[in-house]
Amino acid sequence: MPMYMDIHNVDGATADALAAAHEADESVQHKHDVTCLKYWWNEGAGKLFCLFEAPSAEAANAVHREAHGLLAEQIIEVDPVLAEGFLGGGAVNNAGAVTVRGGDVYDTGVRGVLFTDIVGSTALNQEIGDDAALELVEAHDAIVRGCLATWGGREVKHTGDGIMASFISPASAVRCGREIQRALVARAEELPDDPLAVRIGAAAGEPVERNQDLFGSTVQLAARLCARAAPGEVLVSAVLADLCIGKGMRFDDLGEDELKGFPDPVRIRRVRLD
Repeated sequence: MPMYMDIHNVDGATADALAAAHEADESVQHKHDVTCLKYWWNEGAGKLFCLFEAPSAEAANAVHREAHGLLAEQIIEVDPVLAEGFLGGGAVNNAGAVTVRGGDVYDTGVRGVLFTDIVGSTALNQEIGDDAALELVEAHDAIVRGCLATWGGREVKHTGDGIMASFISPASAVRCGREIQRALVARAEELPDDPLAVRIGAAAGEPVERNQDLFGSTVQLAARLCARAAPGEVLVSAVLADLCIGKGMRFDDLGEDELKGFPDPVRIRRVRLD
């Protein structure tokens, strides 16, 4: 059966009210052949994201209509693997809410998305040979995965010459990118002739509005920022930098730039590694 995610505006809601609404959904879902799986609550943004199986989007909204009358602003069909990869599995409490840190903190649904890219990977294959180039990829993978483990990142996929990851905490995406570059600086000091260099881009956002694709513009922006970065840099969106206020990280404002696929100039920040 298809899987859907809906988006509700629940500004001012409480955890108990949302738990009651989810329970009401479960009490009538069988009438519409729907299974309500779990939900993410972003209290700060006043948004609720519900994941469910249903024969159609209208069937899902029919459950909400009958249960409590709180209809979704949007309903999008999602690939279950992409949904879990982007939002993360997360623990689910008795009310059906996805939580983190042992169930004492609600998952907000906001994600930091990060891309790494080995600089000049195609040329490296020609210059140093496939075996040596593969060793560089393996070194990159070990560094990146180690930092992902430290900062709670989830590897979504390997791109061949880089890794895409998502983070429950957007600030952790920045910390992870900074730590990756610091580790590469330390490697270069130990191996001055080593050609491994990496560019990193990251952005933050909520589940987006693309049919069959939960990633959408947030992921595209992170990828564009990665492509825009110079070797050794971590470039992030202004939104992601703003989410790091008070987190002890510093940024250089690079101003606005035109990025492919985005109609308006995008303000870019560079993460300071010191």
